[in-house]
Order: sequence, then C-alpha cells, then structure tokens
Amino acid sequence: MITINVNGTPHQVEAEDGMPLLWVIRDVLNMTGTKYGCGVGSCGACTVLIDGAATRSCSFPAALAAGKNITTIEGLKTGDTLHKVQQAWIEAQAPQCGFCQSGQIMAAVALLKEKPQPTDAEIDAAMTNICRCGAYSQIRAAIHAAAKV
Repeated sequence: MITINVNGTPHQVEAEDGMPLLWVIRDVLNMTGTKYGCGVGSCGACTVLIDGAATRSCSFPAALAAGKNITTIEGLKTGDTLHKVQQAWIEAQAPQCGFCQSGQIMAAVALLKEKPQPTDAEIDAAMTNICRCGAYSQIRAAIHAAAKV
C-alpha cells in the first residue's frame, strides 16, 4: 500500500512493483481525464503535474509518487471556475480530436508556472507533447492568451 496525494486528496492504493502512475490514476482512482497514448512516455497524453512539474505518468512508477502532490486535469479547476489555461484552450479552439488535450493543458500549466510570459521559442521547446491533429498553432495561441490573464 502507498499513499498518494491526488488533486489535494490523499488516497491509499495498492500498486504492484513498477505499476505506472497512469494506471493508478485511471484504473484505481477512476480519474479518466489523463489519457493513455504510447505507454513509453513519448507522446505526452498522460501528462500530470507531480509537485508542479509536467510528468509523463505512463512511465512514472506509482511507488515513486508516494508523498508527492499530483495534479490531474480533473484537479485544475476551482469549483465551477476553469483554470486560466483551460479557459484559454476553449477560447482559442485548441482541441481538435481532443485526445492529447489534457496532457497538453497540463504541460502548458507547468510551462506558465516556470515562465509566465513565454516566447514562441520557449513554448516550442517546452511543449513536447504530440498532437496527431497538428493543432500546434492553436495550442501556442492558447498559451499566449493564458499568459495574459
């Protein structure tokens, strides 16, 4: 048994040795906003924040998350108020198929925490998540819009 803190709530969970955090989030805690994409940490669909840092949860062992603060897409909004990045995503019409969007949003939140006014080059360098639809210009526009809030 391990205790992990997800979206401000501690959870006691059973996780086999080496079980990825993604499967604890999705299958044990039933929070399905974090997506499975490639399973090897390349695409970024599974991105969550661990102590504020964008982390690919499909390749992060759940046992290493004990005692850390994990934020999933479900934990970004406050009450009925969307996080500024979520709101900017809607206004910029960034989602296409939507599959990668939760991971993209989480990566953008981490970027804006580190660089509140990122340049295009800084966005391109930090946003390594893959979008199959190619909505990169809308994603960049949403990040710039969120930076202005």
